Amino acid sequence: MSPLLSVENLRIAFPSRQGPVEVVRGVSFSLGRERLGIVGESGSGKSQTGRAILGLTPVSGTATADRLEFDGVDLRNASTRQWRKLRGARMSMVMQDPKFSLNPVMTIGRQLMEAVKLHGGKSEAHDKSIAMLEAVQIRDPERVMAAYPHELSGGMGQRAMIAMMLVTEPDLLIADEPTSALDVTVQIEVLRILDRLVTERGMGLIFISHDLRLVSTFCDRVLVMYAGRVVEELDARRMNEATHPYTRGLLNCLPTITGDSRPLPVLARDDAWLE
Repeated sequence: MSPLLSVENLRIAFPSRQGPVEVVRGVSFSLGRERLGIVGESGSGKSQTGRAILGLTPVSGTATADRLEFDGVDLRNASTRQWRKLRGARMSMVMQDPKFSLNPVMTIGRQLMEAVKLHGGKSEAHDKSIAMLEAVQIRDPERVMAAYPHELSGGMGQRAMIAMMLVTEPDLLIADEPTSALDVTVQIEVLRILDRLVTERGMGLIFISHDLRLVSTFCDRVLVMYAGRVVEELDARRMNEATHPYTRGLLNCLPTITGDSRPLPVLARDDAWLE
């Protein structure tokens, strides 16, 4: 079976006074109907990789790839019309900060229903929106439907954003730190929803996170990124068997309840990782 998404030699660069600077350098991977985790420090290129897949690289940047294909569609040469059919309906992305992703002058309900209506579900838009808000554990969905983004807490805004991206039941979801602002019980419920969509509907999920423990228990495979490169790929459940010194360093820096970790571990770096 051919993969849902194929990425080969993805490179993203932004201009600077010293010339173009590559923030993603030669990233390659494939995604089936599975949960793929991408981990690494801030600035390692995780979010830019996700944005490039959806054609959302900022205008100032340039994204190139030898291959960037989604379910038989060459995304490198996709027209505006093709992108309109793909984004929202078949490909979605949960951004890291919902406050910058939600329209401040539109109610949550209008934004949720807009996503459904744009992709052929006008008659069921309200009911599907309410059901999805309930699914992410929003207790009074009718009130939230009538609310504006600034009237919601950070965690509730995050849940509304997740509901908006899932309401169309896409084939590919890129989730950038989707549970970072949620408490543990809501986090578990959101992960259950994502897991159900992957297992029952065959959705492909790219799960971007800093939480190595969460990724190791939730995902199927993991890509470890450092300075714009993938330095290691491994089975999520064998994370503790990682061999690359960067991955080992990240694991060693995780806090533990028992034992004394003094002096605090420091992540050692090697210039060879940049080559």
